[in-house]
Amino acid sequence: MALIQCPECELQVSDKALSCPHCGYPLNEKDQTKGRGKAKPKRKRLPNGFGSITEIKGRNLRNPFMARICVGKNQYGRPVLKLLKPTAYFHTYNDAYAALLEYNKNPYDLDSDMTVKELYEKWTDVYLKNSSEAYARTVSSAWSYCSSVYDMRAKDLRARHIKGCMEEGYRIETRGKKKGEKIYATAGTKSRIKSLFNVMLDYALEYEIVDRNYARTFDVSNDIVEEIQTAKRNHIPFTEKEMESLWTNVDKVKFTDWIIIQCYMGWRPQELATLRLDEVNLEKWYMQAGMKTDAGKQRIVPIHSKIRDLVKRNYEFALSIGSEYLLNDKGQTHAGIWKLTYDKYANRFKKVVSTLKLNPEHRPHDPRITFITRGKKACMDEYALKEMAGHSIQDITESVYTLRDLEWLRQDIEKLP
Repeated sequence: MALIQCPECELQVSDKALSCPHCGYPLNEKDQTKGRGKAKPKRKRLPNGFGSITEIKGRNLRNPFMARICVGKNQYGRPVLKLLKPTAYFHTYNDAYAALLEYNKNPYDLDSDMTVKELYEKWTDVYLKNSSEAYARTVSSAWSYCSSVYDMRAKDLRARHIKGCMEEGYRIETRGKKKGEKIYATAGTKSRIKSLFNVMLDYALEYEIVDRNYARTFDVSNDIVEEIQTAKRNHIPFTEKEMESLWTNVDKVKFTDWIIIQCYMGWRPQELATLRLDEVNLEKWYMQAGMKTDAGKQRIVPIHSKIRDLVKRNYEFALSIGSEYLLNDKGQTHAGIWKLTYDKYANRFKKVVSTLKLNPEHRPHDPRITFITRGKKACMDEYALKEMAGHSIQDITESVYTLRDLEWLRQDIEKLP
């Protein structure tokens, strides 16, 4: 008996072993049973997205094992397979497995004909893995304007094609009054399209899918920059009169309580929409949640005494429908789906603003601005306010050496009128 090296995990195993005892890789195809006839070694199951190995039977082939790689998924979610390059047919299953293993260590050197759409799917699988739902939606929205380059080979993509997506790209509206119409990119969307190709082609360059990142050979035009600045609107805090209107109608107009909760806790719209019940403590009256930045993640915000009944009402309703989220609404177009998204919350926010005849320029981020503005006016501690808002604190003494407990934060948040 001699020791050999496993081609997969590279650990030492016996040359008599049917499979590697460390990783399960099939090693020996010879008959090693006695008195029981021939028995094939157990083949290791291929992981999802790894590829496939098919034995071609009924034909006298020298290399009957065909290896294919997974290059994406079709519209039904099924894997799209292509022949492994440069060689797709092998003498044994082990040979095909070893070739697939080598390919998956560096999967892009072997596919010079990858389309831009295939590149996008590969890139987003990695790039958006740990991103927020809001950011993923932004990337997907920008990509929807780029259909003119979907089927191009990634290595053929040039600056003129990217500019074409920015200037002439459009998507087809799927709902609302403009359903079926072509929607062209705004200045902000054009900038996001440019950013999308910047980062996606950086990825392609790293894996040698392209020889050059042409998205970085030009800058966004001054016209687009000026248009973005013109289109920008400042956030508007709710006035005291508007706050009175919200409180007066909290039990009359649906979803008004959500806006009030946001005004008294400072959550970002996406944070508010995705608050889970396990992030709400009704015994000690605080929530621990948040996203986007390191300073904002899982921060503690006390529940102001004025909104405890509103929070408890939503909490109990969530329990009654078996939801894991604090805020829930199906609406008329999402039958059976209680979970909120940013878009669903934004639509309900607009309805409240319209019904109560508040400033029509208000946007879903404005209650957060209201929380911070009213906190400043109420002389809340600057660093306590930053901590509850999820903003980074640069002062070392405050950020590292000052530890604010729940009651300290509660004393400050109760200063809100």
